[in-house]
Amino acid sequence: MKILITGGAGFIGSHIQDGYIKAGHKVVVVDNLCAGNKKNLNSKSKFYKVDIASPKVKAIIKKEKPDIISHHAAQIDVRKSVADPIWDAEVNILGIINLLEATREARVKKFIFASSGGAIYGDTKAIPTQEGHLEQPASPYGIGKLTSEKYLDYYNLQYGLEYVALRYANVYGPRQNSKGEAGVVAIFADRILAGEQATIYGDGKNTRDYVFVEDIARANVLAIKAKTGKYNIATSKETNINKIFDKIAKTAGVKTKPKYGPAKPGEQRRSCLDWSLAKKAFGWQPEVGIDEGIGRTVDWFRNH
Repeated sequence: MKILITGGAGFIGSHIQDGYIKAGHKVVVVDNLCAGNKKNLNSKSKFYKVDIASPKVKAIIKKEKPDIISHHAAQIDVRKSVADPIWDAEVNILGIINLLEATREARVKKFIFASSGGAIYGDTKAIPTQEGHLEQPASPYGIGKLTSEKYLDYYNLQYGLEYVALRYANVYGPRQNSKGEAGVVAIFADRILAGEQATIYGDGKNTRDYVFVEDIARANVLAIKAKTGKYNIATSKETNINKIFDKIAKTAGVKTKPKYGPAKPGEQRRSCLDWSLAKKAFGWQPEVGIDEGIGRTVDWFRNH
C-alpha cells in the first residue's frame, strides 16, 4: 500500500514512517519541518515540505493517490493551547478539515488519526480509562483532538470514509525533542545528562501512562487492517512525575534533585488508559516497559 504521513519528520511520525517501510509499504511524508527534523526522514520515503493547512496538500494527495493517510502533524503543546487557543484550533482543527476534504476528493480509502487519550478524557476516576468513558477535555488541545474525532465520524457517516483514531497515552522515546513541545522524559533526560537542574511544575504527583514510541509505531502498522473506531494505545500503568525523574537520574548515573515550580494550567492530575480494546480489535499490546524504555531513551540522548 501507499501511505501518506503528515508530520512524518517528527518524533512520533518518523518512527511510524520506519514501521510502515519495514512492513513493505510505500511512504510519502508531508511535513513543514516546524517541529520535525529532516534527519528523521527515511531514505526510502518521498518528502514534501508543505504545511497541512496549505492548499498544496490537495494537489499532493491527488498526485500521489495514497491508499491511506496517517495524520500526525499537529500542535502538541497543551500549555500553548491554553495560552493561544485560536492558534491551536487553526493548526489542529482546520488542518484536519483540509486533509479530510482532500481525502474525500481523492477518494482515499482510510484515515489513521493520532488522537490523545489523556487529553480527551480529562481527569477521571475510572482508571485505567476505557474508550466509552465520557470525554471531558481540560484544555483547548484536548478539545481540538475530540473535535477532530467528531469530524472523522461525520466523514465516515456522510462519505463512508474508514478511519482509525488512536488515542495515545504519553509517548516517549528516541528522537523526542527536548526543547519546546517536548514531554517530560525528553526534557529530564536532556537536562540531567547536561548536568543541569530540571524543573517539575506542581508537586510532581501527577500521574501519566507512558508508552514507548516503538509500541506506537507497531500500533499504526496494525491499524492498517483495523475496523473503523477509536482505540487507546497505552500501558494501563500509572507513573508519577517524581518517579520518572528518579528513574531517569538513576539510569543516567547522576545524583541530582529537581526544583519545583508552580503547576501549569490545563494539566490533568491523573491519566491512565485501558488498552484492551486495541488487543481485541487488531492484536496490539505494549511490549516495552518503562525501565527498558527509559534506558533506551537515555542512551539515545547520551549519544546525540
